[in-house]
Amino acid sequence: QVQLVESGGGLVQAGGSLRLSCAASGRTFSRYAISWFRQAPGKEREFLAGITWSDGNTYYADSVKGRFTISRDNAKNTVYLQMNNLKPEETAVYYCGEIQGTRYRPISTVGSYDSWGRGTQVTVSS
Repeated sequence: QVQLVESGGGLVQAGGSLRLSCAASGRTFSRYAISWFRQAPGKEREFLAGITWSDGNTYYADSVKGRFTISRDNAKNTVYLQMNNLKPEETAVYYCGEIQGTRYRPISTVGSYDSWGRGTQVTVSS
């Protein structure tokens, strides 16, 4: 089974940028999507951006459209999240998740995901 490892988090000032990486190791027979979520203490895990694997289509939450970009490097088996103009309220642990298989599942729904990384902390200071 594929293991996901996030990296690239850290401390950034409001208005700054970070690029997160999600590295997938191991072999998967099929993959429907990989997406990024975030979760602040006491809050639900929130969908940010996803990419469906077969066609490379990308999907974004309204709250991050125009500021965040999801991309992939197939050779490195890595998915990235470029985050620009970060806001203090976006301080959270950022996770990547994978939907395995080929059948449709809604990518914005936490319950669709078969595997998660451990997360990387992003702190945005004011």
